[in-house]
Amino acid sequence: MTAALLQLKDIRKSFGGRVLFSGVDFTINEGEHVGVIGNNGVGKTTLFDIIMERQEKDDGTITRSRALHIAYLAQHDDFPDTETVQEYVSRTANVEPWEVDAQAHKFGLRYEQHLYAPITTLSGGYQMRCKLLAMSLQKASLLLLDEPSNYLDLDTTLFLENFLQNFSGAFLLISHDREFLCRTTDHILEIENGETTKFNGNLDDYFEQKELLREQLTARAKNLKERREQILQFVARFGAKATKARQAQSRLKELNKMEVISITPLSITARIRVPAPTLCGRTVLHLENGAVGYDPEALILRRINFAIERGDRVAITGANGRGKTTLLKTLVGELPLLQGTCTLGHEVRFAYFAQHVSERLNANHTVLEALYYAKDPSVTEQEARDLAGSLLFTKDDTNKTIRMLSGGERARVALGCVLLQKVSCLALDEPTNHLDFSTTEALSQALRTYTGTLLFVSHDRSFVRNVGTKILAIEENKTVLPYPGTYDDYVWSVQHRLKEECA
Repeated sequence: MTAALLQLKDIRKSFGGRVLFSGVDFTINEGEHVGVIGNNGVGKTTLFDIIMERQEKDDGTITRSRALHIAYLAQHDDFPDTETVQEYVSRTANVEPWEVDAQAHKFGLRYEQHLYAPITTLSGGYQMRCKLLAMSLQKASLLLLDEPSNYLDLDTTLFLENFLQNFSGAFLLISHDREFLCRTTDHILEIENGETTKFNGNLDDYFEQKELLREQLTARAKNLKERREQILQFVARFGAKATKARQAQSRLKELNKMEVISITPLSITARIRVPAPTLCGRTVLHLENGAVGYDPEALILRRINFAIERGDRVAITGANGRGKTTLLKTLVGELPLLQGTCTLGHEVRFAYFAQHVSERLNANHTVLEALYYAKDPSVTEQEARDLAGSLLFTKDDTNKTIRMLSGGERARVALGCVLLQKVSCLALDEPTNHLDFSTTEALSQALRTYTGTLLFVSHDRSFVRNVGTKILAIEENKTVLPYPGTYDDYVWSVQHRLKEECA
């Protein structure tokens, strides 16, 4: 039987008049890999802060085992400008430099290329590897990881995934990446309505258990309702009769002792309806001997040759920093093509969803005004309202100004603005960032049936697998090649390369 590392009992936390937690109870045992899930704003990060003693709880107790040693993986770090990788890891893990050198190869970190270079000069992916190396050297019994896979490319996500799968200690992992959670966790900690519930199994198991539990509660509630009605009918019929009075009182006592089952309403899920696009020619785009970048003297990608046909759903893949966004911006006309020719087909028009497009929305517009402003003239106001509803904006929500919305809500508005343009080709750069499980799945289903052409960048493996029909892979040598296999083949090739790098 495994020992408990951390136990929270009756934890309560409020901000002003709002109660965030009330009666939070759970235990983390040695070696458990726990995914922490819940809607935005339920307090996942606050829970981590309370465990790390960065915030005070209002009430409750936290019991820590003597064996508990916590390591925390922050999303953002302020690295000293001149600190080398070796110095950073040695300082963070409190170990000697030779210990860093001895373990670095397991994380694909080489001496001259990485260990002796300032950590600020490394890519985000290699900075993540440095942080993982530091965590491994701390010999922590519990890791806390808050959205570690956000904005990571496939290479680093797979590396992080492998690290967590093989981690012998316990961890708590906050993530909205469904596949990442399924592959790394064996328990799920749900935060809902100010309470926590811990489930055995990964995220897919959690959804099955939630559905089964709901069915059982619904059946139990139905039986209790029928029993209450029988008791009330008996009392109404025989309560005044002297011979039945004792039985009536007994049944009333039974009624008062009956449990009350509260079934939480199912969360409203998005059902996104993309307006039918305008027709265009069979060949959407043909790029010959292309080169892209921000400076003709420092090209990011060169010798690019490919064609996109009407109805293709093309995923652009590659490590961060290789030019995925630069290529997408060039194809939609936001950046000039530096070399070669790009020929667009008949009636081809792009609508572009950029990573930070939500920041371009007019903060004074309401949700509906933003959608009306962006929509194609042929789209009716009712169609715009319907799309707002399918993106989970209620009638009252549509009258809120953009400045009042959360980051996730702004992203949904920006996505709606793109979908309402009814163009022949959509270009989407990381469209699932800030979206929850259900909205991401709804967008995936909508794009699978979209009759126009789609170019997109995404690090969400399930989304790419479900939506993409073709792959453009950006290689390390600055070229772009149509990948001949499936997306699963591509993921396998990246995994194989990572194993060789860390051998």
